Amino acid sequence: MRVLSGIQPSGKMHIGNFLGAMRQHVALADQGHECFYFIANYHSLTTIQDAERLAGLTFDVALDYLAMGLDPNKALLFRQSDVPEVTELAWILATVTGMGLLERAHSYKDKLNHGIRPSVGLFTYPLLMAADILIYRSNIVPVGRDQVQHIEMTQDMAGYFNNTYREVFTRPEAKLNEAMIIPGTDGQKMSKSYGNTIELFEPAKQARKKIMSIKTDSTPVEDPKDPDTCNAFALLKHFAPADETKAWAERYRAGGVGYGEVKKRLAELFEATFGPARERREALAARPDEVEDILRAAGAKARAVASEVMDDVRAACGITAKQGRPA
Repeated sequence: MRVLSGIQPSGKMHIGNFLGAMRQHVALADQGHECFYFIANYHSLTTIQDAERLAGLTFDVALDYLAMGLDPNKALLFRQSDVPEVTELAWILATVTGMGLLERAHSYKDKLNHGIRPSVGLFTYPLLMAADILIYRSNIVPVGRDQVQHIEMTQDMAGYFNNTYREVFTRPEAKLNEAMIIPGTDGQKMSKSYGNTIELFEPAKQARKKIMSIKTDSTPVEDPKDPDTCNAFALLKHFAPADETKAWAERYRAGGVGYGEVKKRLAELFEATFGPARERREALAARPDEVEDILRAAGAKARAVASEVMDDVRAACGITAKQGRPA
């Protein structure tokens, strides 16, 4: 089963990124799936137009994934831009896709509603996303529920092309990530735009300080509490073993547990999870050529797959004929 996912280099990765995507990506590779994970630097050009910053954030994503255990022998981790054929395919898909499909994109309409001045790139974003998926004949695309429409649009575009020319593209299917909203330190959804994140690799003391600042209510220590409404417990349950999580929940309901105690335990679990990875990341950062070699090698392998698919696409369109095959 070929799995495809893209990671936007838009800022420092945080707990929400880890729980919502990264952890699943590593697990799928370890389970033996054929995984293509690209760092979506073309997509990021719609929001980041600072060359040095984009290059740095792109490299940071590679460091983060490798530090958290993604094995480059089990998955391809590469830069989107190392497979420039995706932009060619995006154009070809644009020639068989109606304006109405793009105008219905939820993410585009949401950005308009928030007053963001749209570029052509932002409007045609789903075309490039579809090209990313179809060019590797991906079977499965792990996404959150808010991204399902993009997979449906990709299915539509594959159908438009196949019906216009001939059957070239595999129909991709969405694999829904576990639905979860990870609270930030202020109780809102953890998001870089809210400034409420706990980054995966920030210094231990700084991470602990943020954890201890997580917003909780003023219920006295001795009173019963509802674990399901507590921001600290909402994070703790993702890191503690099941039996420990159950014990904490029982203590909440019985009374006698203070939020400070819960936060201290969360800080311990955070360090146990990310402390060793932080050390691995620091070691990798000191060997940038090694990381670059991983990205380039994976990019070359991904491009070889994409080139074969593009041979079929061009032949189907009559642009060029695949060697040895009729157009």
